[in-house]
Amino acid sequence: MTFGGLPTRWEPAKPSRGVALVAPGRAYPPSAPLLEFARIALLQHGFTVQQIWWDSTTRGDEDPDAWVRRHVEAAHAAEDADHVLVVGKSLGTRAASYAAERGLDAIWFTPLLVEPVVAEAIAANPARQLLVGGPADELWDVAVARELADAGCDVLEVADADHGMGTRDAVRTAEVHLEVARAVDAFLRAT
Repeated sequence: MTFGGLPTRWEPAKPSRGVALVAPGRAYPPSAPLLEFARIALLQHGFTVQQIWWDSTTRGDEDPDAWVRRHVEAAHAAEDADHVLVVGKSLGTRAASYAAERGLDAIWFTPLLVEPVVAEAIAANPARQLLVGGPADELWDVAVARELADAGCDVLEVADADHGMGTRDAVRTAEVHLEVARAVDAFLRAT
């Protein structure tokens, strides 16, 4: 499968242990750093990766939760796997209710914790979840992140990271991305 000439599906070198559905951000495609490093880690840990590419400007007046859900549900329906993991970035974290209803493991990059529907869905999911964000992100709620950590979610909060998990310093941003990659690797080792 391809989107705009880019591959959307990746198979691990060894037999697949499940499928990861990658739901990007509004202006953060699957090829952007956080999701690209996640793709590499997922393959390394034996997951097939199905990237969802979208043009969020085509959403029109449709509710963003319903719009994201429709895309993730369609990607999931196309898969035949016992183990499904959802990876979402920002807008893609609106798939949290879908993951919670099905008890799917998840990795949420910069989840929209200021949106009660997203935070409540993450809290309702009995599966393993990793949340990654930083207090320099206006869409990350430190208190909600702590509550979710206390409830059993793995949480990586990077003190100076913004919504792109970056800073105004190139070297520090690369360090943040390395920290995130290590957290994703550790989460996948335990999944």
